[in-house]
Amino acid sequence: MFTIRLARLSEKPQLDALIERSGIGLAAGFYTPQEAAAVTREVFGVDSALVEDGTYFAIEDGNTVVACGGWSRRATDFGGDGAKHGNDRLLDPATEPARIRAFFVDPAMARKGLGSMLLRHCVDAAAQAGFRSLELVSTMPGEPLYRAHGFAAIEPIALPLPGGEVIRLTRMGRSL
Repeated sequence: MFTIRLARLSEKPQLDALIERSGIGLAAGFYTPQEAAAVTREVFGVDSALVEDGTYFAIEDGNTVVACGGWSRRATDFGGDGAKHGNDRLLDPATEPARIRAFFVDPAMARKGLGSMLLRHCVDAAAQAGFRSLELVSTMPGEPLYRAHGFAAIEPIALPLPGGEVIRLTRMGRSL
């Protein structure tokens, strides 16, 4: 039985380990091993502001966290504590889209509906907070999930990383 709960700052090391497993383990066929390792190392990670805001969640299978992700009322597009892209200013729900942020599933639990479960939870929470639309920046492995939930591509993004890799991402959006 899977349950969703708020993520806790005290479990940041476990969440970061899950994010690393997911970032590398689910990238096959989308990114080279070098690209997957680079984006995981340089960009992925827990954004503590989401946890502190009460908008980042963990899915547990028993007592084991098997997925994490959230939404945000802040303008940051993506990135963990050490690599945020955007700024942390608060968004205006009447005129700006909330952000879907940092979805990761343990590769051993992939294709079991956890991403969809988490996304529905976040969409509902953003709507309850008064937002009228959503945006996100997706990795290539995440695009099918978001398309299945009504997101459409807005623009491609080429993200250069320090080691010379350029990671292909897509800004996506949908209305609520």
